[in-house]
Amino acid sequence: QVQLVESGGGSVQAGGSLRLSCLVSGNGGRRYFMGWFRQTPGNEREGVATIATSTSQTWYADSVKGRFTIPPDNTKNVLYLQMNNLKPEDTAMYYCAATTTSFIMGSVLSPREFETWGQGTQVTVSS
Repeated sequence: QVQLVESGGGSVQAGGSLRLSCLVSGNGGRRYFMGWFRQTPGNEREGVATIATSTSQTWYADSVKGRFTIPPDNTKNVLYLQMNNLKPEDTAMYYCAATTTSFIMGSVLSPREFETWGQGTQVTVSS
């Protein structure tokens, strides 16, 4: 069983930066895709950034392109999300996720494609 534990959330002012971490532990098969998702109260969870672990190809939601990155210094046990130029609309609970599915037919930013989730870390951006 794979466990995902997020950290690095907090409160920042608009324009600031945060770096989220997702510690991966346990067994349970190769994780072909990993990603970051976020959710605000009353809204559906949405994809922020995902990565194919075998190729390091990344995908980003339009709302975060140019501001958020999954940096190349990920290890197989830690996934990061570097968030720069944060905006109040980035305020949300951020979740790390993984899937052992080797091929995603739908959107790689869809939460439905991922079966393992962490508990989340809160990010609050004030104006």
